[in-house]
Amino acid sequence: MTKRDLVVRISEETGLVQQSVLDIVQKTLDYIAEAVAQGKKVELRNFGVFEVKIRRARVGRNPNSPEADVRIPPRAVVKFKPGKEMRDAVLKLTPQDASTPAPASAPATPQP
Repeated sequence: MTKRDLVVRISEETGLVQQSVLDIVQKTLDYIAEAVAQGKKVELRNFGVFEVKIRRARVGRNPNSPEADVRIPPRAVVKFKPGKEMRDAVLKLTPQDASTPAPASAPATPQP
């Protein structure tokens, strides 16, 4: 779904002009991006949480020259943690394969 798809759908459901809906959606996204860029946590109930996390420094390898280690500096990244309702809805998409049981120790949400 794109921003345009979202605007069209909201416009059709509410009867508002698409340009007005686009302005509101864009302003909402701008405020979220602005808050996250300031290091603030943005919590949208029943949707999820956007927050800034600092990735620690680590050593990586260039696959083209694996003998040389590459230092990767610490950096800030945006993390999104889905809310309970979204997480539950996405979990319903999990294929149910009875022949291979899921590992009991696997986390409910993958952590990068």
